[in-house]
Amino acid sequence: MKLRFLIDENLSPRLKATINRHYPTVDVVRVGDEDAPPLGTPDTDLLLYLERTQRALITDNRDSMPGHIADHFAQGRQHWGIFEVHKNVPFGSLAELMYLYWEVTEAEEWINPVEWLVI
Repeated sequence: MKLRFLIDENLSPRLKATINRHYPTVDVVRVGDEDAPPLGTPDTDLLLYLERTQRALITDNRDSMPGHIADHFAQGRQHWGIFEVHKNVPFGSLAELMYLYWEVTEAEEWINPVEWLVI
């Protein structure tokens, strides 16, 4: 199964637009989209959404998310990958990198890893 992504609301909507423009085959939604959790969804609920929908998260939240991930695991739960990025990462570079991950890996390879993306 191919990776499917959820972009955290703290990242600009331009990231999704960039991915869609350059790589339209990649399945990506952003918090606040019609088919995604609403804006303001707590991190704990985002993790449940990721698990349920088998989506990987693209986020710049390095403050609260690590603790929520640890709690999520402590409850015997899993996620489908967390990709942590810098807040001011160039969207074109990040879109290209996400496409590369989408192209060369399978979603099942990302069950539970947290990947720090350095661009």
